[in-house]
Amino acid sequence: MRGDDQQQEAVFSYVSLEQRVPAQHPLRAIRKWVDEGLGELSKDFDALYASTGRPSIAPEKLLRALLLQALYGKRSERLLMEELDYSLLFRWFVGLGIDDAVWDATVFSKNRDRLIEGEIAARFFAAVRGQLERSGLLSDEHFTVDGTLLEAWANRRSFREKADPPERGSGHRGKRLLRDTHESSTDREARLFRKCHAGASEPCYLGHVLADNRHGLLVGARVSQAGTRAERESALDLLDQLERSRRRTLGADKQYQEPGFIAALRQRNIVPHVAEYERGNLQQRNSLRPEERNSPGFGQSQRKRKLVEQSFAWIKHWAGFRQVKLRGRKRVQWLFQMAAAAYNLVRLTRLAPVSS
Repeated sequence: MRGDDQQQEAVFSYVSLEQRVPAQHPLRAIRKWVDEGLGELSKDFDALYASTGRPSIAPEKLLRALLLQALYGKRSERLLMEELDYSLLFRWFVGLGIDDAVWDATVFSKNRDRLIEGEIAARFFAAVRGQLERSGLLSDEHFTVDGTLLEAWANRRSFREKADPPERGSGHRGKRLLRDTHESSTDREARLFRKCHAGASEPCYLGHVLADNRHGLLVGARVSQAGTRAERESALDLLDQLERSRRRTLGADKQYQEPGFIAALRQRNIVPHVAEYERGNLQQRNSLRPEERNSPGFGQSQRKRKLVEQSFAWIKHWAGFRQVKLRGRKRVQWLFQMAAAAYNLVRLTRLAPVSS
């Protein structure tokens, strides 16, 4: 028989949030790894908060909510708080009870700023990377480095001439460049930049990642101001964070084919597998030795380096980095490292069953 369309609300619920989340839901595995990583940051959290006063939002819940924002592509904190209010899955992942009040979006953003000042994102990214290393999924020999443009939260028309520009610029032989004479009134650290001559220059930053060649997992992430030398300088900074215990290889595109960069890799006992220019005057920049160019690993590194593009695609599409919503290099880097950690966690859900 046909049932009645009764919509009377129940006064009590006897099913917990834990029971409502399916056993095979991907967030269950992610929640387990996130809690393990947050446990390693407990002392760092203690250093950020006073021992007395009114309790603020728990930093563990704050970080879980920020991970949800990256995993589900919520473009603002206000939309995140709205869905956190009615989504039982989101409440379970963050650690809120079914009757707990959701925070105001402004209060949430202010508490996030405390974690930015404490550089918690870099420590959380390192904790997730440690889990990858212990699981045996990371390669410690073969890596790829690359960079991508991150459109800043500013407009071309916001650039104005500086009141007191320097007499000597940052260009070749002290030439004054646009970044020396003009800056954005919206985001002072954003720069007009383009990576090719086909498009127009836009206010942006550069995001850099260091990925392993086995599964394309990220072992380093940082953000710099846009510039022609920024990719190579950031690549060396990311490599210096690794332990220099053995000989490694590094794959990269032609943007990294520069004599000074190649020499710096050799000083660090890293074999350069950098793509070379095949025609034109730029062939003069090719700096690889014959044994490096003709080694079997060179071709393999060039094939594997395309894995890094998958991380850029995910971070820009799902984590909302087509145009960043924060201003200032430090804040953008903090959010970029959180998105990189979220990407590793998503990849871990797919790779962990293979490694077990």
